[in-house]
Amino acid sequence: MTIKQLNNEEFKTFCENFEPSSIFQTTYYAFTMNEQDGDALFVGLMDGNVLKAASMLIVKKANGFRYAFAPRGFLIDYNDFNLLETFTKLIKKFLGKKDIVAVKINPLIIKSIYNNKGEIVKQNNNYNEVFANLQKLGYYHLGYNNYFEALKPRFEAIVNIDLPYTQIFANIDKSFRTKIRKAEKDGIKIFHGHKKNLEYLYLQTKNKYPRDLKYFEDLFDFFGKDKLIDFYYSKLDTVQYLKVTQNLYNKYEKLSKEINVKIIQNKTRNERLLNQKIHIDNLFEQYKRQLVLATEYLKANPNGIILSSALIIKWKDEIYLIMDGMDNQYKHFSSKHLLLWKLMIRYSKLGYKKFNLGGISNITKEGKYNNLNEFKLNFNPKVIEYAGDFELITNKPLYFMYRNSKDFSNMFKK
Repeated sequence: MTIKQLNNEEFKTFCENFEPSSIFQTTYYAFTMNEQDGDALFVGLMDGNVLKAASMLIVKKANGFRYAFAPRGFLIDYNDFNLLETFTKLIKKFLGKKDIVAVKINPLIIKSIYNNKGEIVKQNNNYNEVFANLQKLGYYHLGYNNYFEALKPRFEAIVNIDLPYTQIFANIDKSFRTKIRKAEKDGIKIFHGHKKNLEYLYLQTKNKYPRDLKYFEDLFDFFGKDKLIDFYYSKLDTVQYLKVTQNLYNKYEKLSKEINVKIIQNKTRNERLLNQKIHIDNLFEQYKRQLVLATEYLKANPNGIILSSALIIKWKDEIYLIMDGMDNQYKHFSSKHLLLWKLMIRYSKLGYKKFNLGGISNITKEGKYNNLNEFKLNFNPKVIEYAGDFELITNKPLYFMYRNSKDFSNMFKK
């Protein structure tokens, strides 16, 4: 067997037919990264004229050293030790000759699957053997991180949308269902955006995500060539929001007056009436304040307010939420709850089976990223735990110099 540098079509055909696969092992993502800060190349393991395994590699250079990264790992059967051994030996030699010091992979090797309560529902019985085989072949495991230290998340939250929409909705946390209904009543509407609208996403994520607007535009251009990418955003209809608020204000103003009359007419102290009055008066004050705010919103934004956004990639039977954002000053509207729910329903009706919400830091609703975890887990996903990052040295002399030079821990952006 030999390692061959593949052309675009050879790799594209292989990745489209290989399982499991990822959007990060595609020609589209490779072209995107070529426009960013890396050089992508495609390699394959040839058995005569038969392509047995392949990978897209992103090669980056800093201070004279070249380092490769295979996002989401090689496209290979990790359970086939002989194949993995052959590929490993040949890829080390191939990359070493190109003065690439090492390659980092974070393969789609499943360790465990959890429900949204953090309970294991399935385990990979072959995991320990596969893990040991990788170490035996020289892959150094970089640890089981519980945050986002890895280049790709070790945990992914994936919602089953191969269900009737009523069941998908019923599976969502009750508090989220309430927020979704309220967001729609408040006048939040979902729009299918265009490339020019990607600025919404950039402005909402620029303080938490290391990539710029051009990255989103590059993704849109390359995945868009085969209509594999969509952009959506939510917008508050400020006219409707004012009308809704005015109606609620009028409703509780009337109820407040009515309860006051009942209390006056009742000659004895009635705890039930008093409790009703407190409840109604609190709501009346709430909608009084909301009415002032809704009036200001309409005056300043007569055409509406952009609240949240989502960039979607469609790959095989799965939808990837590649990036989402929200304007935090309007987070009380729960617009992202509504946006993601509407997208789940849209793609479910189009025949997609999975909605990948992306990474979470771990399988609990606690910790450093507890808000992120809780938000995604409340959509009732299955949580996939992967093996994490591995590093394979491909040129020992250069790697020794690399390790003793400047720290390259920030060499790759996510």
